[in-house]
Amino acid sequence: MSGFFEQLLISFVHLFMASHNDTGKTGEELALAYFLQLGYTMLHRNWRHSHWEIDLVLSRNDILHFVEVKCLRSGRFGYPEEKVNKRKLQHIMNAAEVFLEKNPVWKKIQFDVLSVILEGNNGKPEYFLIEDVYL
Repeated sequence: MSGFFEQLLISFVHLFMASHNDTGKTGEELALAYFLQLGYTMLHRNWRHSHWEIDLVLSRNDILHFVEVKCLRSGRFGYPEEKVNKRKLQHIMNAAEVFLEKNPVWKKIQFDVLSVILEGNNGKPEYFLIEDVYL
């Protein structure tokens, strides 16, 4: 591959990754605002253990919520929630197990998925909350 095309490809990959990361960060910001507006309390953002991560750890009405946020710029190529597969849910549950070992006060827990489309039908973000997800 010539130097010019190699550099062009590298630039494209960096641009794509930056855009992808920005979309995810924007989605998480909007998700947090969405949950706070609904009366949730944020406990942790991007809680990590080993290679597992939980996007949002929230509480409301004595229930601990582990939330996976999925965001796309538009619904043109499917819905964000379709990107959450069994493997991803298992990772969230593994991380949640460790979280609960370190924070054993919680008696009720729930796994949720929040789908965010940045440019919905009316040009505003659209949200779709799937509550109490399990395998």
